[in-house]
Order: sequence, then structure tokens, then C-alpha cells
Amino acid sequence: MKKSSIFGLVVIAIAIAVIISVYSSSSTYGSFRDAQNTTGELHIVGHLNKTKQLVYDATKDANYFSFYMKDNKGQECKVVFTGSKPQDFERSEQIVLTGQMEGGEFHASKILMKCPSKYTKDQVEISEAKSTKQASI
Repeated sequence: MKKSSIFGLVVIAIAIAVIISVYSSSSTYGSFRDAQNTTGELHIVGHLNKTKQLVYDATKDANYFSFYMKDNKGQECKVVFTGSKPQDFERSEQIVLTGQMEGGEFHASKILMKCPSKYTKDQVEISEAKSTKQASI
């Protein structure tokens, strides 16, 4: 065999190995129902149920945080996160969890939050009104 043929086969083998490793480590989006039927990691998008209790006590266990979340299909589940409670968690509009189901609880390894915009229509109008008053003085 020629050296160029061997080199081509090695490059193809490396490319296939990279594609397989990236595909196997990637996770998909789903719901809590999907997480019950899946063994791997899953992304779940939803929102916090503010009527139920958030459990976080830094003096007792700083690496335990639990709450209830409803996914986009309306199913609610208890979520356990082994880490500290994210800042302004209660103000989040949407939450994206990465993790897997263990028993009846979803154990999250990552939490991403979409927080509300600090600029609302009323605030923009007020600040514009103030600037026009100052300009006319």
C-alpha cells in the first residue's frame, strides 16, 4: 500500500472517532416524561413553580438545592441540584436543566436561567421623559 492511502485511512478513522465521541456526549431536549424513559442526560426547558417550596439551607448543606419545575408540556417534577442556589433564581422566566431522572426526582447537573429583562417598556418611557424635561430646562 502507498503511504498516501495509509494516511487517508488514518484520517478517515480519526474523523469517525471524533464524530462518534461528539454524538455520544451530546444530549437532547425533552420533557420529564422523556427523562423517565431515557438513561442518558437530557435538557429540559420549563419554569419554576413559585407556589411550592424551594429548599436551600447553606448552613445545613450548601450543595443541596431542590425545587419544583413544570416543563413545557405541563408536567411537574421535583428537581434536585447538587450545588448552591443560583442568584435571583426566583426571578427567572425560564429554566433549562441538564441532568437525568433518578427515581421520581430529576437530578440536575447544570441549571441555565433566562432572567427578565431589566429594561421594560415603562422604564424606557420614564427615562425618555426625564431626559426631555432636562433638555427643556
